[in-house]
Amino acid sequence: MAPANNTVLITGGSRGIGAATAVIAAREGFDVAVNYLTNAAAAHQIVQAVERRGRKAVAIQGNMGNPADIPRIIHQAEEALGPLSALVNNAGITGPIGQFSSTTDEMIAQVFQVNVLGLMHCCRLAIESFIQNNIDGVIVNVSSAAARTGSPGEYVHYAASKAAVETFTIGLAREIAVENIRVCAVSPGSTLTDIHATAGEPGRPQRVAPRIPMGRLAQPEEIGEAIVWLLTPQASYMTGTVLNCAGGI
Repeated sequence: MAPANNTVLITGGSRGIGAATAVIAAREGFDVAVNYLTNAAAAHQIVQAVERRGRKAVAIQGNMGNPADIPRIIHQAEEALGPLSALVNNAGITGPIGQFSSTTDEMIAQVFQVNVLGLMHCCRLAIESFIQNNIDGVIVNVSSAAARTGSPGEYVHYAASKAAVETFTIGLAREIAVENIRVCAVSPGSTLTDIHATAGEPGRPQRVAPRIPMGRLAQPEEIGEAIVWLLTPQASYMTGTVLNCAGGI
């Protein structure tokens, strides 16, 4: 296959881990499509940060929980930047923190629609593009340490969705390795992003830090470095791998 052309689509790329990944990817020579849900201003700030590093970027609104949006997101990314060579499935939701018994059917369905079904749909379309354009593509799915801990008392449905992502990553990687397409996952531990406030507990970082062997939460950039490394030729023999980046958890 032809060499990759260094264009990456990052879902949920306007904030947190996704935003950090976008800037690091630009440093490593990638043009970046920044997908966002609602915060256009934040997405355009990341576009500007990428452009300051000498790379091209575009912000693309779209809901990874809406199957109709996903083909459009990929089409707009490729129209602006050229064929994709990489995909980072970072978009994800937890729902409110609490006991599983208090979780609604609607919230469980929404979490799986975004975290699992949307991710799978995005992978399928990216693979089609890689093969059609004769590109050795790379996919990195963002999982969570919750897939290993189960997150009891917080969001076990979210943990289950991330366990599904990890199993899917391993199976898909083994299935398409013959196409010279790599698929890996990064499994972050608790990270200093606004996901905690969104889940209803802004003070969660202080509560969970003592449980982490390293005694602190990750900075988004620490997770972004692991993700981008998997996109680069330095990780050329890595596929079907879940890379834990969780401070020892």
